[in-house]
Amino acid sequence: MFKKTALLLLLMLVTNISFANLPKSEDVKKGAEFTLPDYNGKTHSLSDYKKSKAIVVMFIATQCPISNDYNTRMAKIYQDYKSKDIAFIGINSNKQESVEEIKKHSADNNFGFPVLKDNENIIADKYAAKVTPEIFVLNGKYEILYHGRIDDSRKEAEVEVNDLRNTLDEILAGKKVSNPTTKAFGCTIKRVSK
Repeated sequence: MFKKTALLLLLMLVTNISFANLPKSEDVKKGAEFTLPDYNGKTHSLSDYKKSKAIVVMFIATQCPISNDYNTRMAKIYQDYKSKDIAFIGINSNKQESVEEIKKHSADNNFGFPVLKDNENIIADKYAAKVTPEIFVLNGKYEILYHGRIDDSRKEAEVEVNDLRNTLDEILAGKKVSNPTTKAFGCTIKRVSK
């Protein structure tokens, strides 16, 4: 019993330390400007997309099984909304996932959107992103209109609520986002030690 309690306390301490320097997700009201390279070395800035009706910033991974369960859905959502003036940006902030791995992963999964490498997880820290996949939908002023999950189930056949699609449909209809925050779930972003 003592060993289990000690292990639990140690885990809680390590978790608190690893996120100690991050702002709380609920405290981040505005997305930070950034410029990051994609897997081909081309730089993309958030400001490149500010004239879009919405900007979907997706923190994703190549090795996370939960993020990978969403690969087909992410590609499909992009295909369904790209012609409606919705911009999509993938960001990989995991320290152990290389640019070459990201490039292959993007090609294998038919991602039409750019996937950028966030070396040293600087942008993940600014957004207080903790897991993959984790979604932020911004307007042209970088205000966060939605933050959370893509939908409510890792298993596509069991999805009941399509949170990201619902958000984008409301934005396109000129409505206020009815559910601006949901709980993102996935693998913890593997950060560099600072």
